[in-house]
Amino acid sequence: MTAPVLVLVDHTQAGAVRAPVRELLTLARELAGPAGVHAAWAVDGVEPSADVVAELAALGATHVHRLVADADLHLSAVLAEALASLLDATGADLLLAVSSFENKEAAARLAVSTGAGVVTDADGLARVDGRYVAAKTVFAGTWTTSCAVTAPLAIVTVKPNSVQPSTVDGGTAQVGEHVVTVSDKARRVALVERTERPASGRPDLGSASVVVAGGRGTEGDFSVVEQLADVLGGAVGATRVATDEGWIGHDAQIGQTGVTIAPRLYVGVGVSGAVHHRGGMQASGTIVAVNSDPDAPIFEIADFGVVGDLFTVIPQAVEEIRRLKG
Repeated sequence: MTAPVLVLVDHTQAGAVRAPVRELLTLARELAGPAGVHAAWAVDGVEPSADVVAELAALGATHVHRLVADADLHLSAVLAEALASLLDATGADLLLAVSSFENKEAAARLAVSTGAGVVTDADGLARVDGRYVAAKTVFAGTWTTSCAVTAPLAIVTVKPNSVQPSTVDGGTAQVGEHVVTVSDKARRVALVERTERPASGRPDLGSASVVVAGGRGTEGDFSVVEQLADVLGGAVGATRVATDEGWIGHDAQIGQTGVTIAPRLYVGVGVSGAVHHRGGMQASGTIVAVNSDPDAPIFEIADFGVVGDLFTVIPQAVEEIRRLKG
């Protein structure tokens, strides 16, 4: 017997569904079967529009829950209590969420309160002999593991670009409201201020399907990195050296102490391939490296490598891509 699957819907302040959620709903649809897929929309000042509900239904959601709490749902403790209440109400035995810092913190709190089994940064999930088994790469992307959840409730955060999203014809979703009164314990932390990052017009680094990263070899000039990212419709990332030098913000850092990514295409520009950087990008689908040092470690994992001056190679690549795109 299968049970419903609950999906946490990450959304922008403009009310748009974030791209990785489409992957989660596709995966949930395959796992839940006739039990149905329940989508949780945390009402944090932004309501799901009729178009958004239709989009969620097309992706397989059978129910859309407006999750309302009497405290700030941006706080992980509040969100965890609200999700626990909704899991109990729906009878779902699996919660899927995008693998972000915020969601992983909420997942940890939720697991403590419910006794659930948690797998973070999964890149696949299946139901085997009545248990959820997640695929996950570890040790800087060098090992692939299978993690079986033995608890009655599973919480799995999935890395973006792990599933090919798809839609179904004629899908409809029932919209309802789930109101939660959170405990005093969850109110111990208050959100004092929020500062919106300036919009770059580029995809979010953690969920982008194309990432162009710059390293020490750029010598602080990220203009060619940005040009290539823009022509490919990708995000801009960086190594720890580049962020420590102040060439780009720390939110662009990829690696074990930064953002872990798994894009379909990663391009390293002037990136040597130090182990702490490789740990954050080695699960990428296709890895392209441009470096003037033929012995750079990045070439050991690259699918395609170019030994040359990045300030000569990248502008030529940008020009050719623009020509091909017409």
